[in-house]
Amino acid sequence: MSDEMNAKTEEKIRTKKHKKEKKTRLIFPADRKGRHKMPLMNVLRVMFYPLHAFVYPFKLYGNCKVGNGAYIYIGNHYSLWDIFYPAHTTWEGIHFLAKHSVLEAPVIGAWARRVGVIGAQRDGSDVRTLMDSMKVLKNGEKISIFPEGTRNKTSDEEFLPFHGGAALLAIKTQTPVIPFVICNRPRVFRRTHVVFGEPMEFTEYYGKKLSQADYDEAEEKLKNKLYELREEHRGYLRSKKKRKK
Repeated sequence: MSDEMNAKTEEKIRTKKHKKEKKTRLIFPADRKGRHKMPLMNVLRVMFYPLHAFVYPFKLYGNCKVGNGAYIYIGNHYSLWDIFYPAHTTWEGIHFLAKHSVLEAPVIGAWARRVGVIGAQRDGSDVRTLMDSMKVLKNGEKISIFPEGTRNKTSDEEFLPFHGGAALLAIKTQTPVIPFVICNRPRVFRRTHVVFGEPMEFTEYYGKKLSQADYDEAEEKLKNKLYELREEHRGYLRSKKKRKK
């Protein structure tokens, strides 16, 4: 009897989870100008931009206007506000990868599903996540990934270990990557510097049979690019400070 009750309970959980997944909107069709817009995301941009800019002031540098079409944003992660930095570079929609638990949350989960958030496992091993991400990119849309997998609460100086998957996704879909780095931890009423790099394309890997070592090499290139962007910007700030003296 208990086995039958457990089976029914598990079936109800699977059914409930399936219904939630069905409510998640993954594909947003292009308009007449070829742009994939998310109306709700644009509303949130307008609503929260003044609050974000006032409480956590920031300045964007580099490739701040990203063109239409498929791109993968890759950046480091300090706070919940980090999702707004990629969103300030385009009026197209962006599918953010987030923990599955975000989609299951009572209130925020409903909003997340409406703006096409893609649920992911922290270790990047979720095949469903990979398939959903590929589907979105092949439709010409954008996604954003924080490869650290969680917010960095330890240090301004180092990144947390990167979880693999971003480079593999970029190579398999032949999608350019927009690397961006948050150069200092966001703090109330202190300016945060965010640098966007030029699109990276892993063309040297396209159309080849690749080993795990090849994908690891591509992931390392992504990580090194973030370090490079941050060091270049810090050098710029140091030189700027010297000129003022």
